[in-house]
Amino acid sequence: MLDRLSLRPGARHRPKRIGRGPGTGLGKTGGRGMKGQGKRSAGRQTPVWFEGGQMPLVRRLPKRGFANIHRKRVEIVNLRDLARFGDGASIDVAFLAESGLVRGSGAEVKLLGDGDAPNGVTVKVHRVSTSARRKVEEAGGTVEILA
Repeated sequence: MLDRLSLRPGARHRPKRIGRGPGTGLGKTGGRGMKGQGKRSAGRQTPVWFEGGQMPLVRRLPKRGFANIHRKRVEIVNLRDLARFGDGASIDVAFLAESGLVRGSGAEVKLLGDGDAPNGVTVKVHRVSTSARRKVEEAGGTVEILA
């Protein structure tokens, strides 16, 4: 049965025979029109964003702001986010990444003092605000700064 399969009528097209005289409809200029970049042998190889030689859009628009390529990426964790781990928990950067509070992209983690600290919690992060450290220590916990 497979040896008797054939394509449906009209599925295959004859290849274009370009430059074979006026009777083909593609003689003389070969379907490339009259003059211009698309007619040249080196034409039709321009990138998608090319605008025909006029000043490109990205160069016409004003540039604003400043992108600091040396900026430090810092992930933020608040004390209220630590309440889900309960009292006496030992929390470090890897644990925060597993729980989904930080992305785990290698960026430094900073603990901020928004909310109340759980009792007796041990936190190991890269940075900590003054209010967060005070609240954790008042609740009987400790904060360690990672190098």
